[in-house]
Amino acid sequence: MEKDKILAILAGVVHPGEKKDIVSLGMVEDVRAEDGKIRFTLNFPKARDPLAGSVKKAAEETLAAAFPEYRGNIAVLVKEAAPKKAEKPERKTSTGGIRNLIAVSSAKGGVGKSTVTANLAVALTRQGYRVGILDADVYGPSMPKMFGIEGSLPTVEITDDGRELIVPPESEGIKIMSIGFFIKPDDALIWRGAMATNALRQLIHQTKWDDLDFLLIDMPPGTGDIHLTIVQELAVTGAVIVSTPQQVALADVVRGISMYRAENIAVPVLGLIENMAWFTPAELPENKYYIFGKEGMKALAEKEKLPLLGQIPLVQSVCESGDAGRPVAADDTITGLAFGKLAEEFVRQVEIRNATREATRRVEVK
Repeated sequence: MEKDKILAILAGVVHPGEKKDIVSLGMVEDVRAEDGKIRFTLNFPKARDPLAGSVKKAAEETLAAAFPEYRGNIAVLVKEAAPKKAEKPERKTSTGGIRNLIAVSSAKGGVGKSTVTANLAVALTRQGYRVGILDADVYGPSMPKMFGIEGSLPTVEITDDGRELIVPPESEGIKIMSIGFFIKPDDALIWRGAMATNALRQLIHQTKWDDLDFLLIDMPPGTGDIHLTIVQELAVTGAVIVSTPQQVALADVVRGISMYRAENIAVPVLGLIENMAWFTPAELPENKYYIFGKEGMKALAEKEKLPLLGQIPLVQSVCESGDAGRPVAADDTITGLAFGKLAEEFVRQVEIRNATREATRRVEVK
């Protein structure tokens, strides 16, 4: 049997959706009549064409009616176009003017991570840097309290392209964004993980950060959804990990380091910060009492081959200043000076990290 005869018969089969016959649409391919069988391919230009089944059946029945001797021996192969990959829309973000995004983390709660974040931000600001804080501890936001701006309600600004940006409150010259601005201080935030991460994405991308040298991200304790969201949404420059020197806390620090070093996260750990390194009473400023153990974080830093960025003493003024809404680093106290030294070493490690990254990029380009 001639191929032209088969094509002439199939020209009577119309694709209902296209309103044209399948031959003129170029859908009929590889027509053969041999070994007592008719074989051909129906090539559908659409992926998962809902009419593919009915068109195939119509083609088979039309050929069987025209060539009854081939009834039951008509083989039709259906070929469809591959599904198109959905194009991920480009996310509009307000983080483009931020030079360095730093995750301030602690694998264990209660070690003073948020206090360190607040005071490091103040110390950096006093040294002339433009700084912002993203309070990513969604279930326990503390930055509004620490900076004395509880009750502040961020305003909204409409950009020229119609986007809505949240204008963050400022304190001590620092732009601060927290979920705490949108809930009552006494309310418990009862959200599933997806709700929390979606709210965090909005705070990240819709806050009017403007140009910043550093955005410090106050991470929640542990290693969970929020941490993954941060590293997926942002090109994090590096992480610093805060802990007290006691062994039970240090065990969690090791897990935190491992998380950032994991292949699917790969965020450089810039260094460790030992908080509550020793207790110094106000009346005996030269005395040091190592109530949580001596230099545990220093030993861990040496073991993990990481810089120890600073050791912050435990003094009553740190707690009092945080409760009063004015971080202790804003004043030239012993602790304030300790945070100043911490900020200097922190900046040095960020600069080393950025120089290494740039050198690596140049090598890859070559």
